[in-house]
Amino acid sequence: MDFDYSDRTKQLQQQLLRFMDEHIYPAEARYDAEIEANTKAGKRWTPLQTIEELKPKARAQGLWNLFLPPTAGGQGAAHNGRDFGLSNSDYAPLAEIMGRVPWSSEVFNCSAPDTGNMETIERYGSAEHKKLWLEPLLDGKIRSAFAMTEPAVASSDATNIEARIERDGTDYVINGRKWWTSGAGDPRCRIYVFMGKTDVDAPRHSQQSMILVPADTKGITIVRPLSVFGYDDAPHGHMEVLFENVRVPAGNILLGEGRGFEIAQGRLGPGRIHHCMRLVGLAERALELMCRRASSRVAFGRTVAEQGVTRERIAEARCRIDMARLLTLKAAWIMDVAGNKTAKAEIAMIKVVAPNMACQVIDWAMQVHGGGGVSDDFPLAGFYAGARTLRFADGPDEVHRNAIAKMELGKYA
Repeated sequence: MDFDYSDRTKQLQQQLLRFMDEHIYPAEARYDAEIEANTKAGKRWTPLQTIEELKPKARAQGLWNLFLPPTAGGQGAAHNGRDFGLSNSDYAPLAEIMGRVPWSSEVFNCSAPDTGNMETIERYGSAEHKKLWLEPLLDGKIRSAFAMTEPAVASSDATNIEARIERDGTDYVINGRKWWTSGAGDPRCRIYVFMGKTDVDAPRHSQQSMILVPADTKGITIVRPLSVFGYDDAPHGHMEVLFENVRVPAGNILLGEGRGFEIAQGRLGPGRIHHCMRLVGLAERALELMCRRASSRVAFGRTVAEQGVTRERIAEARCRIDMARLLTLKAAWIMDVAGNKTAKAEIAMIKVVAPNMACQVIDWAMQVHGGGGVSDDFPLAGFYAGARTLRFADGPDEVHRNAIAKMELGKYA
């Protein structure tokens, strides 16, 4: 059993770590200042120059579209500056590095939901879809959004989705209200991947379809931005969006009617690896901040790091982070060698383990920082908001725990 990364991954790790040290960490204060300045100027939902100025530097170093799998072939090579794609196992440790600064993945054109949308169009889209939407997404010229969750139903059960995609001649007409539509706040958002029902009388998991909806189509209204514990993630954003009699060509349907669940499972496997490894990176950063703070602050005659409870939490954090990483890498490896279906148990497990681990480690780090931990003077409160959200995104804990338990019980049925 070999726990070492490939030579290719090691090389990219070193490049990425160097880029983070030289460009990303020094830009964190500027990023925050730019958002604050934009807000005061009444243009909060504006692309950030802090990020835009770093993108050409990342691309010049071949640190662009790192998430692209080997199956992307020439499509990817033309847009990433490399003649190869990366497996899930190769990309996972790179996602961890990016996760240390939540906004950094956009610098490398590796941020959600664009990555999942690009993989979806690359895998299931037509040649025309790829020309219109995939190529500019790969080039970082446009952004995208994913519209699935709905406020009126428990969307943890995707069969509840009520939005309709109805055939009308050579078009489909779309009606529905979505929320937590991540990416829709960005003014560069040009395309939605939309999930809705095409046939309510079909078998339960064949009622849903996915369709591409250009963002400038008549009938789309962005109702409001949503916030997580007060954080709205501008200019990316998570929006409530109303679709009223939105008409798109029938050719925009992906794979055909009734294939929505199939597409969702195809896109969510790699996406969960990305999310979970970024959470591992986020937890590593929180642990680092915790150790530095604990070593520099004195309480009751000794440093906070010398207090027994702090040492216990630091030790427990290290154990939990390493366990989550190993489980996620195992899931990535099984996906690479045997496919997503074979890895379904591990994919479900990491989606439970990683967000809960990150929430706990970040909470301990906040505790060491005292009142500062929940302020904007440190990034930990924002870290926690992001990690807590991922206990819902791509399916809540309860859905994944239920799936894991059913698979386990099935061994003894």
